[in-house]
Amino acid sequence: MELANLAVFASGSGTNFQALIDKIHKQGIAKITTLISDNPGAYALQRAADAGIDACFIDYRKLGPQEFFQVASKILKKADTNYIALCGFLKIVPKSLVDEYPNRILNIHPSLIPSFCGDGAYGIAVHEAAINYGVKVSGATVHLVDYGVDTGPIVIQRPVVVENDDTPQSLQAKVLEIEHVVLPEAVELLVSGKILLEGKRAKILAK
Repeated sequence: MELANLAVFASGSGTNFQALIDKIHKQGIAKITTLISDNPGAYALQRAADAGIDACFIDYRKLGPQEFFQVASKILKKADTNYIALCGFLKIVPKSLVDEYPNRILNIHPSLIPSFCGDGAYGIAVHEAAINYGVKVSGATVHLVDYGVDTGPIVIQRPVVVENDDTPQSLQAKVLEIEHVVLPEAVELLVSGKILLEGKRAKILAK
């Protein structure tokens, strides 16, 4: 059976991208064909080079959002992309790309949606908000991408306990460890056709 082609968008160090390389690409669950980044200094680009995966930096600041995603769309089509994973990609995906890949784009978010999410909620700011609010549980969410920001159907959520002495940095580290587990799990479910959508609910079919 021919493997599905997976493209990845990343803006930073790419540790979730590395998790996908190790647990999806190298294990033959799907083929990562392309990495796209809006950051020329993203270490994710080096991770792609080390794994022999085609990588491309597209200058978001120079092109602006519309042209950036037009260029990205051409790259995705050339790579015969079936699915997309957003791994710490700090730009909002436009309606045009969602329409090209309906229910085939996954995003990882460092909280239990609908808490601490939405426009502007990313990175350490998410964990600062969780600590300041005093929540006892946080975690990671993988969801399908729709027209909103962090509003698509939830595929997987995994909690972590927030301890009394946790700081935003220590909570971030705990959640990141969970992200490295749940994102590959969600990608495998998606490419294997194990996600059944009923409205906003993403039901996981038995393996």
